[in-house]
Amino acid sequence: MKEIRLHEGELNVMELLWSNKELAAKDISKIIKEYIGWEKNTTYTVIKRLIDKGAITREEPGFICKANITKRKIQEIETKALLDKLYSSSISNFITDYLVNQKLSPSDITNLERIIVNQRK
Repeated sequence: MKEIRLHEGELNVMELLWSNKELAAKDISKIIKEYIGWEKNTTYTVIKRLIDKGAITREEPGFICKANITKRKIQEIETKALLDKLYSSSISNFITDYLVNQKLSPSDITNLERIIVNQRK
């Protein structure tokens, strides 16, 4: 499967599918209208783009939509793209920049230390 990149609007639709497994396009449209304010045509256009990208499949009857890619996979793709774009692919630079401005709990520090120890193995 090719790498699928999604924009924020597409992620709104995907979040619904990831949490519901499958939904009819009309139900997606109703939910998106209520929470985001999109008109039906906008939602259907986004659904079509997601189908064209291979992120979802459409089944009949009822224009039932199902996710073809997991949320975890999209997180991996988007995280890598962010690191490539903003940090020259350096996870170390990203983590350093991010953690400098964070207040970490003792539990957070313990978890981070555990991750580093496991990476050394």
